[in-house]
Amino acid sequence: MTEMPGKIREITGSRPFRTDETGMSDSEVILFEDMVLKVQDADRMGEAANEYQMMQWLRGRLPVPEVLAWEERDGKAWLLMTKLPGKMLCDEMYMKNPELLSGILAESLKMLWRVDVSDCPCANDLDRKLQMARYNVENGLVDMDNVEPETFGENGFQSPEHLLNWLEENRPAEEIVLSHGDFCLPNIFAEKGKPGGFIDLGKAGTADKWLDIALAFRSISHNYSGKYGGRAYEGFRAEQLFEQLGLEPDYEKMKYYILLDELF
Repeated sequence: MTEMPGKIREITGSRPFRTDETGMSDSEVILFEDMVLKVQDADRMGEAANEYQMMQWLRGRLPVPEVLAWEERDGKAWLLMTKLPGKMLCDEMYMKNPELLSGILAESLKMLWRVDVSDCPCANDLDRKLQMARYNVENGLVDMDNVEPETFGENGFQSPEHLLNWLEENRPAEEIVLSHGDFCLPNIFAEKGKPGGFIDLGKAGTADKWLDIALAFRSISHNYSGKYGGRAYEGFRAEQLFEQLGLEPDYEKMKYYILLDELF
C-alpha cells in the first residue's frame, strides 16, 4: 500500500491492519479492528466520488458506514469509514440457510426501495449506464476474462459492440427506486438474522428496481454453485427470493441487466 495521506494517518495511527481479499472489487481494502480504508483510482468512472457522496447522503436513511475521512491525492481516492457490525451474506452461516438468506436479501431490497429519492444526488439509470457502457466499449475497457461463458461466442453476441447495440435497441421501461448498483452477497451485511447494512456504494443512485434484483439473483446463483469460494451449497430455490419480495420474476429484465453488467 502506498503511504497514507496525513489526515487519514492521523486517525489510523499505528493500529494493526490486514488486507481484505473478499469480493471482486479493483479497490484495495484495508481492515482495522473498527475501521475500513478503501483506496481506489479517483477517476474510475466517477465511482469513488459517487460512493463518498452517497454515503454522506444515506446517513440517517439506511445503515451504511460513517465516513471518517476522505481525500484525493495522486490519482487515488482514500475513503476511511467505520466498520459495519455483522457478517457478509456470503458467510457460511447464511449460505447454509438459503431461506433466511433470501429473506434478508428481500428485506434489504425493500429498505432501499422505501427511501425517498426526490433529492438523491446520484443517478445510475439507463441513460447513464448505457453512456458509461459505450465509453467502456469504445475504449477497450470490457474485461472479456470476467464475463458469463454464454454471453459471447457461437451462441452469444459477436463482440461487446454487438451487445451494446442490442442493449441500446432493447432498453426496457424503468421503475425508478434507490439502487445499490452492485447488489451482491459480499456487499450486504446481516446481524442476528436481520439486515445489517450496505457497503461498496460506488454505483448507488436512482435506477430501475430490477437492476439490483438481477445482480442479486446472479450473485446467489454463483455463490451457491461454488464459483466464488470453491464450495457449492445445496437448498437454494430461485423462487424463494421472489416469494419473499412478493413479485413475479421478470426474467427478461433480469437478463437485460445481467448482460448490461458484462460491459462493466
